Parts: sequence; structure tokens; C-alpha cells
Amino acid sequence: MFASLASHPWAYPALEAAHVVGVALLFGGLVVFELRLLGLARALDLAVLARLVLRLALLGFALCALTGLAMFATQPQELLANAAFRVKLGLLMAAGINAAWFHARGGVALVDRAARAQGLLSVGFWLAVIICGRWIAYV
Repeated sequence: MFASLASHPWAYPALEAAHVVGVALLFGGLVVFELRLLGLARALDLAVLARLVLRLALLGFALCALTGLAMFATQPQELLANAAFRVKLGLLMAAGINAAWFHARGGVALVDRAARAQGLLSVGFWLAVIICGRWIAYV
């Protein structure tokens, strides 16, 4: 099945397009949330905003995970040998740990200096994930 994804003229590009849509939902939602967490648009209730944008971000993450796994399955050896791909995986783990830590500390109920630092880390991790994802084709 996965070999046919790589050889079909439109299947792999369709996966890539869906992956980009997932990235847009994930990163777009997170940036809006992180900007509010950092103090912008204080008139917006953080908890209400989080329920809206973090659901979209989770949907984007799920779409990225599904399409990413499908793309990985078409060429696992080549991707595992790719330094940008391996760095991307490490950054994904770091972003996940950071998110779990944020929520374990209290999430939106505890907006302190550490939470704001985690917000900045989150944006940095995800930007780096996106950059590494693009570099995979060129390394």
C-alpha cells in the first residue's frame, strides 16, 4: 500500500498538501494562544480562547501525525538517514514534553513567568520543526 503512495502521481503530493494544512492549523492556533499567553489582546479570556484555538491545533497535529506517518512509511530508511528528519523528531518530542509540562503545571489556570517562557519555547520548537521539515528535501 505504501509503495503505491510513493509511485502514484498525485497521492504523495496530496499527502504533502494535507500535511501543510495540518501545520497551518497547528501552528496558527498555537501562535494565537501563545500571543495571548504573553499578554497581547488581554480583553480575550484566555480559557475561552484556549478551548477554541487549542482544539484547532490538536486537529492540525492529528492531521500532521497521520500524513507524516504515511509519508514516512513510503521511505523509512531514507528518512531515518536524513539528519534534518532526525532533528525534527527530536524537536517534536521536545515540543510534546513542553506542552505536557505546561498542562501538568496548571495550564491556562497558572499564567506566570514559567508559563510565558513555555509559550515562547513552544513557538520556537514548532518553528524549528517546520524549518527542519522543509530541510528534509535538501539534506
